[in-house]
Amino acid sequence: MNQSPFSRHIHIRPARAGDDEFILGLIPRLVEAELPPWRRRGECAAGIRADVARHLGEQPPGSHLFVAENDAGQQMGFLHLQTVADHFVDARNCHIADLAVAPDCEGCGVGSALLAFAQRWAREHRCRHMTLAVFPGNARARALYERHGFGIDLLRMARPVR
Repeated sequence: MNQSPFSRHIHIRPARAGDDEFILGLIPRLVEAELPPWRRRGECAAGIRADVARHLGEQPPGSHLFVAENDAGQQMGFLHLQTVADHFVDARNCHIADLAVAPDCEGCGVGSALLAFAQRWAREHRCRHMTLAVFPGNARARALYERHGFGIDLLRMARPVR
């Protein structure tokens, strides 16, 4: 894993109540890339927003939200981890449910720092694998994940019901 020279200035901490507006404000970033033709950007963003807002409010077991910030306390991005059971074996996995970087922090190593944090967190919590889902058209995110060792495990396919 490559480490950005900026990563030493990126600190990751558990999300606090005062972070809700920042975290929810980054939700549109998760649907900026090309989506499958049957997905509507607004619907996807609303669904993700509702899910993240629920997790922020309820803090259900197995759901963990973190915020990346710099030395000055500027919020730079967020990470939402979930512990989930592996579908195939009796093991716990760490699922990266959401990861978003503030637009003005793109290219500063925030995404890499969040992924490195997720890796450490998963190891500390005795997870077997780390998983995530990404839209095929999100080339920038896919490249980041591949640089950090992610590869295709399952290929989820979908189509509208007509």
